[in-house]
Amino acid sequence: MKVGLNGSVMEANEAVISVYDHGFLYGMGLFETFRTYGGRPYLLDRHVKRLQSGCEQLGIHYSEEADSIKERVSELLAANGLKDGYVRLTVSAGEAELGLPSHDYEKPNVLLLVKELPPIHDAVHMRGRELRLLHTRRNTPEGDIRFKSLHYMNNIIAKRELITSGASAGTEGLMLSGEGWLAEGIVSNLFFAKAGIVYTPSIATGILPGITRGRVIELAKEAGYKVEEGLFNWPQLQEADEIWMTNSISELIPVTVLNDELGQCVWNGGGEAGSITRQLLSLYRSETIAELKITDK
Repeated sequence: MKVGLNGSVMEANEAVISVYDHGFLYGMGLFETFRTYGGRPYLLDRHVKRLQSGCEQLGIHYSEEADSIKERVSELLAANGLKDGYVRLTVSAGEAELGLPSHDYEKPNVLLLVKELPPIHDAVHMRGRELRLLHTRRNTPEGDIRFKSLHYMNNIIAKRELITSGASAGTEGLMLSGEGWLAEGIVSNLFFAKAGIVYTPSIATGILPGITRGRVIELAKEAGYKVEEGLFNWPQLQEADEIWMTNSISELIPVTVLNDELGQCVWNGGGEAGSITRQLLSLYRSETIAELKITDK
């Protein structure tokens, strides 16, 4: 597999980063994951804005235009024989002395990775997934708003709990905040609908302000739905008419089974994605189809 490191494409085993990189030593770094449609990254401007804003707050000197990233993504996809791919862009703080930093990081390492997209079969996708409540609580964010940072231990602990729980393949885990509010999935944001109103946990719960989450909120409002971002609890989720999750790779993921920490079913969505989920997924995909048309011109 070929990777991109600081603007150069090379074999993965040739990519070398110093052991003194503070991304390795202290987790100082941020990343974005997104996918392409027809070779074009979707919502890339928003990903870049979030990434650069986070780097600025952390004192990491990173600035790159979206068009430059698009070119590098296209080059790396071609080098790996992929038309489309799952893309991860990582900015690691860079090499510095052992010990906590006293200055900004002026030479970060920029790593670009791609892999094949997971297959999505709509007939299966629309039958939904299980969402299981976890004991693992969402930790508090690094700053006022959570960064998409290299500090990913909380998510990994949650993933390990999900695996050892005996959950079926494809199940997502749901974390509550320390105060017991609905927070987010291990790799996704949470939405639910009741009586035609769309609900999603507030950023105040410490969740990641997901790029797909933000666009789905916009699409729901444009479609005429009232959207409430707030503090919600587990019983409210059990009373939902429909539930779905979002992330940049899988788009909108219908949830049709809700299980508690013991794996006992506490909500059944009827085995099919709900009408609001379907409508918003259709609207979301209509934009990605537009991306493909732009590519074909």
